[in-house]
Amino acid sequence: MRGLGAGLALALMVGTAQADTKTLKWSDLDGWARDDLVLARSVFLETCGDLDADWAIACKGAAATGSARAFFEAAFQPVLIGGNEDGLFTGYYEPELRGSRNQTGAYQYPLHRIPDDIPRGAPWLSRQEIETSGVLAGRGLEIVWLADPVEKFFLQVQGSGRIRLEDESVVRVGFGGRNGHSYRSVGREMIRLGIFEEHEASAQRIKRWVRANPHKGLKMLWHNPSYIFFREIEGLHYSKGPLGAMNRPITAGRSIAIDPDIVPLGAPVWLEKDGAEPLRRLMVAQDTGSAIAGAQRADIFYGSGDEAGEIAGRIRDSGRMIVLLPSQRARALARN
Repeated sequence: MRGLGAGLALALMVGTAQADTKTLKWSDLDGWARDDLVLARSVFLETCGDLDADWAIACKGAAATGSARAFFEAAFQPVLIGGNEDGLFTGYYEPELRGSRNQTGAYQYPLHRIPDDIPRGAPWLSRQEIETSGVLAGRGLEIVWLADPVEKFFLQVQGSGRIRLEDESVVRVGFGGRNGHSYRSVGREMIRLGIFEEHEASAQRIKRWVRANPHKGLKMLWHNPSYIFFREIEGLHYSKGPLGAMNRPITAGRSIAIDPDIVPLGAPVWLEKDGAEPLRRLMVAQDTGSAIAGAQRADIFYGSGDEAGEIAGRIRDSGRMIVLLPSQRARALARN
């Protein structure tokens, strides 16, 4: 996944979202007094140093000792952006899959590095064209090979993963680029075609349907023309989460992907997610995603491996999110 810089995102936010912006009091945040803000502060510090000068005072305060709650309440102002929009919160995770450095046996589906000749700023070949033309073959672009084309597709949707090789060593891969086509939801298409009801289109159900209908299933995946390329991530400890859009490790249960045209990357975000597993928690906007668009849209990072994937795959809930902006910035925004 990738995103714009926090400074540009702030400028865009002021220019495009100010008409639907409202400052709030801390007491307006449902559950604020009950959250573990010590952990939230440590996650904020992971990427705070990469923010622009508007955040310098907040970053300095975050590094100091003392009450985490007092820090957030002194340094920030809650700002509701797009309060008239319907909130939508989904989940994502870092898959761990079996793979091989070589094309052998069951391992026939490669993860590719991005070719040098892809045009920048314009669409290249679609997913279907890439997978049926052999255009990437024989160019030495393969990082690893997987055994399941369905898992490859969902790894591309997630944007990062761990590949466990035959010798039990692990290769970490992260976002390396895309083919320039916009993401289209396979789940939404399957609902439109009557294959699933609205509440049924989880990642697990889609995987099972594609595997049970291999010919039609792989064609169904072509509905999403976006094709993600990867890069190998070296030096990232196994205990750390994948790299987010700020090129820093993200944290399970505390990092979210947002629309960087509206929400500044690196900003704390208060999340009020409803549904079967309600969540009231201070998150940090440390990632982006091609399907994440709008002021009230976020993807929650649930961790790595199958268990995290099971949880993330069933999250599709309503609610609202409130961005915490440096107090001076929030006051200026409110005046505009």
